[in-house]
Amino acid sequence: MRKAAPCCPSAASSSARSKGVSAMDGSTAAAAPLPRPRRSGWIPWVFVGGMALVIAVNGVLIWAALSSFTGVTVGRAYDRGLAYNDVLAESARQRALGWRATLRLEEGVLALAAEDAAGRPVAGTVQGLLLRPLSGETVPLNFAAAAPGHFLAEANPPWPGQWEARLVLTGPGGRQLDIRQRIVVRSAAP
Repeated sequence: MRKAAPCCPSAASSSARSKGVSAMDGSTAAAAPLPRPRRSGWIPWVFVGGMALVIAVNGVLIWAALSSFTGVTVGRAYDRGLAYNDVLAESARQRALGWRATLRLEEGVLALAAEDAAGRPVAGTVQGLLLRPLSGETVPLNFAAAAPGHFLAEANPPWPGQWEARLVLTGPGGRQLDIRQRIVVRSAAP
């Protein structure tokens, strides 16, 4: 606790002289106690360290995001997206045909049955392939007509799992039906 300042300068000089301290600099005779060091000086550094940790973790996550799989499985995806109106027009054309196709995989044989809007079999030719959706591996398919509107192809993909059948049925007058259907292969070819 601080002592009251003496009322007159001569008293301050005499008390300072008695303690061996000169009052010429205008200080009081009694030396003020040194302030205790602040023990909470580390608290602001906790906030600085926390922010540095957040920035470091964000940097690692940004690096991981930029150096890993982009998610794009098709080249020129932007250009394909711009041509989506063409896809819609083709879809409307195929719906107007009224053709229906049924695709089945049984014991390594892919069977396609196609009929028109009236339920009559659609004669023609079929070309196509099996495509592995993520890796892009393809297996060509050679279809043969088993009966009018019924086509068979040997399908022995090298791996089990999900495949996409991409087929084009060309019927009378050159009209075409695009068929895309996912199939699941239970066991791989030997």
